[in-house]
Amino acid sequence: MTALPKPDMRPANPHFSSGPCAKRPGWSVEALKDAALGRSHRARIGKAKLAEAIDLTREVLQVPADYRIGIVPASDTGAVEMALWSLLGQRGVDMVAWESFGAGWITDVVKQLKLADARKIEAPYGELPDLSQIDFDRDVVFTWNGTTSGVRVPDGDFIPADRKGLTICDATSAAFAQRLDFQKLDVVTFSWQKALGGEGAHGMLILSPRAVARLETYAPAWPLPKIFRMTKGGKLIEGIFKGETINTPSMLAVEDYLDTLKWAKGLGGLDALVARADANAAVVARFVDQSSWLGHLAVDPATRSNTSVCLSIVDPDVAALDLDGQAAFAKALVGLLDKEGVAYDIGHYRDAPPGLRIWCGATVETKDLEALMPWLDWAFSAQKATLKAAA
Repeated sequence: MTALPKPDMRPANPHFSSGPCAKRPGWSVEALKDAALGRSHRARIGKAKLAEAIDLTREVLQVPADYRIGIVPASDTGAVEMALWSLLGQRGVDMVAWESFGAGWITDVVKQLKLADARKIEAPYGELPDLSQIDFDRDVVFTWNGTTSGVRVPDGDFIPADRKGLTICDATSAAFAQRLDFQKLDVVTFSWQKALGGEGAHGMLILSPRAVARLETYAPAWPLPKIFRMTKGGKLIEGIFKGETINTPSMLAVEDYLDTLKWAKGLGGLDALVARADANAAVVARFVDQSSWLGHLAVDPATRSNTSVCLSIVDPDVAALDLDGQAAFAKALVGLLDKEGVAYDIGHYRDAPPGLRIWCGATVETKDLEALMPWLDWAFSAQKATLKAAA
């Protein structure tokens, strides 16, 4: 196979990483000039900015007024762990997983919390489990969007309104790009560095009134570290959900999150963000539909993510290689794109099947994805020629 000539057009912004994700269009460090640097997060200015971040999150994400929103330590992982360690154990739990992060929550619940009554409902990469197996009389833990597989739940219709258990949803690659059915969700978590391209280290924890009631009436059998504690004397620590963070946040990162929230609001809020992500994912889908060498990892089109779009290399010669060979081919292809400066960090997640993963969230410009697609063909042809020469 002869390598194709290099395309003439290049993406203006080659940042297609699935986390941390691309900054919003037009971003510059000047956007952070009003950050409360050198000031206490407990000072009036610090509290005001943290409260504004919570208020804008509620407005843009369309979070119900009676749900609490807190800024917590350690990114989405910290937010999920706070929920698992603080809320689980009162009743049995169904752990639903179809990629590496969901599998990680299973490990925490089964091997760390050691909950005896924990059922695993799983599916391989590219597929969604049979959601009808879930018993909502139990607590349920699941990811809305499988970041490392590109498989998402299509909606919240599988969750009953009259459930007895709590639903704990890791929504880190769905928030601000997909519509979350908050009335079906009791805990929602995400991080700033995903769909809005914010800076790392901070997580968001959203609690329904049902989750708050559980916190105030149930005490786990195990000790809770300070950064996990959300109650005192059997009552919710309301300050956490007003910007009085458990530990010291980065006011520079807070300013960056505020900047992007204001950008999102100016676009038209959630509707505009979802539309941008959908348009971006459609660019990749059209390319894959016409490609002879690429396929979607997500089997069912109804469950394909519009953010973390995961692709498989289906070319027969590459598919005939063993897994190490397929991974090496994908890594080399990704390396060519990186070297050309047209796409950074689009390799598959380390635990996922070999292939590509292209972020299509709202901070990515559609025209940049359109410019990238011919480069995928170029990189494949170049690496395929290398493979043939070595055979």
